[in-house]
Amino acid sequence: MRAQSQNGGDGNMQSKQSANSTEVSVENAGAPVRRPEKKLRAGVLGATGIVGQRLVSLLAGHPWFELTEVAASERSSGKTYAEAVRWHLGAPIPEVARTLVVKGLDPSLDCDFVFSALDSSVAGPAEEDFARAGYPVVSNCRNHRMDPDVPLLIPEVNAAHLDVIPLQQKNRGYDTGFIVTNPNCSTAGLVLVLKPLADAFGLEKIFVVTLQAISGAGYPGVASMDIQGNVVPFISGEEEKMEAEPQKLLGKWDGSRFIDAGIGLSAHCNRVPVIDGHLECVSVGLKKIASLDEVREALRNFEVGAELAALPTALRNPVVVLDDENRPQPRRDVDAGNGMAAVVGRVRECPLLDVKLTLLSHNLVRGAAGAALLNAELLAARGFLKRRVTPSESQLAEPVSR
Repeated sequence: MRAQSQNGGDGNMQSKQSANSTEVSVENAGAPVRRPEKKLRAGVLGATGIVGQRLVSLLAGHPWFELTEVAASERSSGKTYAEAVRWHLGAPIPEVARTLVVKGLDPSLDCDFVFSALDSSVAGPAEEDFARAGYPVVSNCRNHRMDPDVPLLIPEVNAAHLDVIPLQQKNRGYDTGFIVTNPNCSTAGLVLVLKPLADAFGLEKIFVVTLQAISGAGYPGVASMDIQGNVVPFISGEEEKMEAEPQKLLGKWDGSRFIDAGIGLSAHCNRVPVIDGHLECVSVGLKKIASLDEVREALRNFEVGAELAALPTALRNPVVVLDDENRPQPRRDVDAGNGMAAVVGRVRECPLLDVKLTLLSHNLVRGAAGAALLNAELLAARGFLKRRVTPSESQLAEPVSR
């Protein structure tokens, strides 16, 4: 159904930012924080990669978690993290990580749970090994996202999907371990924006064209002679992920299986010469008639509940709506909400569907490391993450024979 603008569309809307504004205002979560009684010990698998580095950086000084283990490929094993990593972030390597010895992918790490930022070529079985050994696995990898007993999670969108974890443990013979995943980097921003529209008006069809940053390809990423002054209109597997993952994210868990959202969705994915930030041009078909003002307000007023607002990485309002006609832009807006916001602009009528808009999200924060961290915080708040008894602690607890 065609979205109808009232009183000439958005002409009566007063801009909340001046045309020359370069600042993005994001309301941070202000609810009381429900922290674990004692900091939980985190390990990072694939810690030397570009997403692993983001996780290491985000864990430094985290109020709920402390980094105690880093693991990577065998060629890095045995070195200190500072020796093994080729650091790409602007801030220096956190002191807590510099002297940690890089371990291999053996599930005997001294931590309570692990983040997985592994390459997909090894992530699947490695994550299963850790889950089988009793570690909760918070994964950024694609391997288990579409498994029928694994949550594909964006806390603001489908926190109820965590209810599948006991079934996953039963199906796979896991004890305290399990696997939870976050979506593809381009899917993450898209679905965060679609969620309030789905709630308010319902969704029928989505057409999306992405302009994806080179950091999404990891390091060293795309060869300079391929991307400089160029656009590459193909990213292997990306369109398939963008067309499948939103169905699970926006669908329902009925107590025994996931039911897809059943939305018509077509994606075109392109790599562009931008460092960070995936820009997406989206046309949306709605089930209910809505004015452009109503669409903007649904996005602008999207607010998480008290449980999510209490999480350290969460934003109370994770979608930012800009009224400037030339926003969002990666250079100006990618770090909105410390990289955890989805920034929306150019909300207007679509002659083919109902409404079209442009959105931007930070592919390495909201789309990767920050998404995994937020998932872990929600798991901790709901009691899924607990202190594990390590072999050294077990030995200390054993009575001395006389």
